[in-house]
Amino acid sequence: MSFLARLIAIAGCLFITLASSMSAQEGLLPFRTAIELALKNSTTTSIAFADQQKARATYQQARGLFLPQVTLGSGLAFSYGFPLSLEGAAPSVFNVNTQQFLFNAAQQQFVKAAKNERETTQALNADRRNEVIMETASDYMQLDLLQSSLNVQLEAQEFAAKFEDIVSQRVQAGLDSQVELTRAKLASARVRLQLAQTKSAADQLRLRLSQLTGLPADSIQTSTETIPPLPAVPADQDLIALALSKNPAVKMASLAAQTKTFRAKGEERQLYPSLDLVAQYAVLARFNNYDQFFRKFQRNNVTLGVAIRVPFLNSSQRATADAARADAVKAQKEAQNARDQVSSETLKLQRSVYELSAARDVSRLEHQLAETDVNSVHEKIQTGTATLKDEQNARITEHDRYTAYMDSTFQLDKIQVQLLRQTGELEGWALGPSRH
Repeated sequence: MSFLARLIAIAGCLFITLASSMSAQEGLLPFRTAIELALKNSTTTSIAFADQQKARATYQQARGLFLPQVTLGSGLAFSYGFPLSLEGAAPSVFNVNTQQFLFNAAQQQFVKAAKNERETTQALNADRRNEVIMETASDYMQLDLLQSSLNVQLEAQEFAAKFEDIVSQRVQAGLDSQVELTRAKLASARVRLQLAQTKSAADQLRLRLSQLTGLPADSIQTSTETIPPLPAVPADQDLIALALSKNPAVKMASLAAQTKTFRAKGEERQLYPSLDLVAQYAVLARFNNYDQFFRKFQRNNVTLGVAIRVPFLNSSQRATADAARADAVKAQKEAQNARDQVSSETLKLQRSVYELSAARDVSRLEHQLAETDVNSVHEKIQTGTATLKDEQNARITEHDRYTAYMDSTFQLDKIQVQLLRQTGELEGWALGPSRH
């Protein structure tokens, strides 16, 4: 890594640390900071880096067979009588051996397969990165909605407690029956139950965000203003074509099919002739009796030539090639299945966005009407044409409508985030165009 690249990386880490510390001082965790910390803290990133290193090394290993492979050594041995070979070579004081492929049709295909595997690893890492972004974004947005809902539920709990106290006083005064008090207690208990469920869900989301970002769970507070708006989904936009061109799962399946095809060709071309460049240099010694059994002794010796191999009968390799071709056909069908699955899922998500958008609008309007009913009942109480019981029922309905509105909003946001992942636009939305 160059000095400039290291400097930029250090500056980026300092920026993230500074941003997180400033946010901690303010008590809020910005959306983008949460995503960046999750990517930095995720074990998926370390695994992805290791996979990339392995794929790169595998490619270099396959390509390196066309480069000289040099071995230095010695074949020191005591000889009695004729100097026999030692590990396939004449005994020597010092020797140098080198060998490399000059022509090997099979290895050329294996090199292409290794290169494809490296690209497959890159696509897999992109998919893993998107998975971290999607989980962090969804948890953050849900926690943000729960925080807003929690404030409303606290107000509802306070009102329910006041209403229960009023009904209790009316029962003691003989104005209401004991049944009305039981109903008031039931309404108050329902509000407490919903509040407990909301707090439990929020605590679980904070814990998960803590695990993702590495921040203390009790310090995580969302900031609604920092959540980027989700892009609109036009009804006439061909998102299927966009997903097929950018989705990492489709790219991985396609690259895997190509890799299996290259390997099948490589196994088939193992039956082709091959040429290797070989060379050997050896320093011989007289104590190995060379001067006694050969007409002339020479201390320094060099052999340079080409090793030619022409496979003639190899039924085992033919069977291996047939099996590799079958794997290639299977991989091609799996790639087609992946494209079909992504197409179906993208269309399903796109249609779900329209449905959930309409459902959210319905919930929003129902909540607005419920708020109007509360205000109307409150005005009637002032004129004596309504009771506190009517106001309580109106507030319960308004609270239920608000909860439904919050739930429909989150479901819509969740589906839109999934759709962004399908079309390969998730990171651009979460981290902004400056990342591309």
